Order: sequence, then structure tokens, then C-alpha cells
Amino acid sequence: MSDVQAALELVKRGADELLIEAELVEKLKSGRPLRVKAGFDPTAPDLHFGHTVLINKLRHFQDLGHQVLFLIGDFTGMIGDPSGKNSTRPPLSREQIMENARTYQEQVFKILDPERTEICFNSAWMDGLGAAGMIRLASLQTVARMLERDDFAKRYGNNQPISIHEFLYPLCQGYDSVAMKADVEAGGTDQRFNLLMGRELQKHYGQSPQCVVMMPLLEGLDGVNKMSKSLGNYIGISEAPKEIFGKTMSISDDLMWRYYDLLSFRSSAEIARLRAEVAGGRNPRDVKVMLAQELVARFHDQRAAEEALADFEARFQRNAIPDDLPEVRVAVGDAGLPLFQVLKQAGLTGSTSEAMRMIDQGAVRLNGERVEDRARVMPAGAKVVLQVGKRKFAAVVLE
Repeated sequence: MSDVQAALELVKRGADELLIEAELVEKLKSGRPLRVKAGFDPTAPDLHFGHTVLINKLRHFQDLGHQVLFLIGDFTGMIGDPSGKNSTRPPLSREQIMENARTYQEQVFKILDPERTEICFNSAWMDGLGAAGMIRLASLQTVARMLERDDFAKRYGNNQPISIHEFLYPLCQGYDSVAMKADVEAGGTDQRFNLLMGRELQKHYGQSPQCVVMMPLLEGLDGVNKMSKSLGNYIGISEAPKEIFGKTMSISDDLMWRYYDLLSFRSSAEIARLRAEVAGGRNPRDVKVMLAQELVARFHDQRAAEEALADFEARFQRNAIPDDLPEVRVAVGDAGLPLFQVLKQAGLTGSTSEAMRMIDQGAVRLNGERVEDRARVMPAGAKVVLQVGKRKFAAVVLE
């Protein structure tokens, strides 16, 4: 395999789409370090594993010798990215944006190589564009073109409002690529329209159009919905080692492979070998432990990973969870169901009041972890182990 072929294989690992592959091959053949851009609007102070899918791809490019342009959208963050939204997203203040941006810079270098990373803020060029420049930029696209974007088209068809400033967001993201002279831009599949806008604007400004690497949206712990803090199905990269380890161990065996492909730095060949071993009878729990340790070590250190494993094993041995648990299905609906109601419907308590009392007494465990919040909402799509007291267990499928 040639160096270019090997590089292309790494770039395409886990990606949903690469546009245009032939163009990227030519860029790789040039031998010069490519300028690889990815933008993040600092709309929340903490990053979670869903964000790291994209950051991991940036690290792949760094491992190949290229320069990463980590763009913090302090200007676009005040517009609010409407991608994938069925309603206008509220903009943030400059103060909120800058505080969140500060935490982003602290977190990304747990993955990226500082020597090959340039932190950029798009206010550096967007503030200077001015009203006249923004009007000229807006003149390059039509309303009809904007309505080709799936989420805009759906909202327009459903008579839901679309604010004029939302049309500016794809133009601003595309102009970022012009200002940064990006060779490659990486983004999520929900960013397709915006990523391709960068190519169009670069052509207009006489630049070679960027190649686009689109990464999938990582499913959260429930295995169904996109990882999101608002859904509570996330793993934060700043969480304590025991939390990262325990949450990783709670995912399903099938979802584990998705996490391996998108989050692990193990080679594709090694992951394929692990798959074959599990198919041949190896306990998937052992392989999941390897993933959990890798992730804890990355965001903390190896010692923390070893301590998290020891704590996890001690808790499970102490609680003596049976291997052959009865499986119970509970309908929770799209909105989810409070844990105390799940306990009642799963037959682990005789009433919801008993369930609440057991939670308050610290007698309820979820996947081996003691639960303290009686109102915790359980989302559909997950399979969890619930324990009440010392002897009542059930593997609960939430539908």
C-alpha cells in the first residue's frame, strides 16, 4: 500500500462521506502539509464524546503531518447554528461565548497535538467584514438555494418561522473557509450544506475548493438518539474517571463497536481482530473494559484508568449481579419515563411510592451505580440492569 493510499484509508476511517476523493488524493500527493479546518461554536462549556468524533479525525490528519485549524466560532456562535433544528436556536451573548471558548481550548489538547494546532476565532475576520461586506456575501446566494437545505425546507413546508439571520450562518461558515484558505474541512453529517457552501465560496474567491470529510453523529448511551447533554445520554470528557469508565461499560455490546470505530485510536486491523475474538466466544465485557480504560487514560491518565477498573470490578463483585437476569420490557415513550415509574412497571417494587422510598434510601442501583435522583428520566432505546435492595435484579429494555 502506498503512503497516499494508507493516508486515504486513515482519513476515511469512520467517515460517512468524503468529497471529493480524487481531489484529496491530489492534495495528498503534493506532499505539503494541508490546512485542515473544523469549526466549533462554543454554545456550552463542556465537550462530550460526541464532539470528539470530529476532533479524533483532526488528530488523524495531524498524525499524517498536516496542520489543524481549530476554529472557535465566537462570531457565528452569536447567530446560532440552525443545523438539524426545527426551530430558531437562541443566540448567546459575547460573554457566554468567550467563557465557553476558554474551556474548549483547555479540553481539545487532551486529543490534539498543540504543535500542529492553530486556534482561530472567526470574529478576527467577520467583525471586519462590516455591513457592506455582509451584504456582498449575502448576494452570492439565493433564497431558493438556501431552501434546498433540508431543515430549512421542512420548516418552510410546515409554516414554521425561519429568521433571516439563520440564512447568514451557512454563508459565514463558508466564508470562514475562504479566510482560512482551508484545504480540507471536517464536520458532522448535519453540516453537509454548510460544508459544501465553503467549496462554493472558495471557487468564487478564486481558491482551490476544500475537500470535505463528513463524520457521523455519535449515538448516546441509549444507542438511539444523538449524544446530547439535554437528553442526558452523554459522556463528558471532563467527567471523573469512574464516571467515564462506568458510562462506557453501560453501553450495549453492539454499540461498543460503533464507539471503537469512532472514539478509539486502535488500528482498524486491531479492532477487526477484537471483533473476530468476540464472534469466536470471547466475552464482550472484556473488550469493553479495554475501550473504557483507553478513554479514561486519554482524558485523565493510565493510573486513573487502572483505578477506575479496580473500583468498577469491586462494586460489581460486591453487589454480586447475577449472570442470568430476567429480561423485562418497559414502554417509556419518546419522552422517557421517571426511574421510579420504571421500577414499578418492571416489577421491582410494588408501587411508585415504594420505588421513590427505595431510591431515597440509596437501595436502587442502575448498572451497578447507586441512584440518588428519584426523578431521573430513563430514555427509550436503552437496556439497563436495575437492582433494588440486595436480591432484586432485572435487565430492563426501555422501549
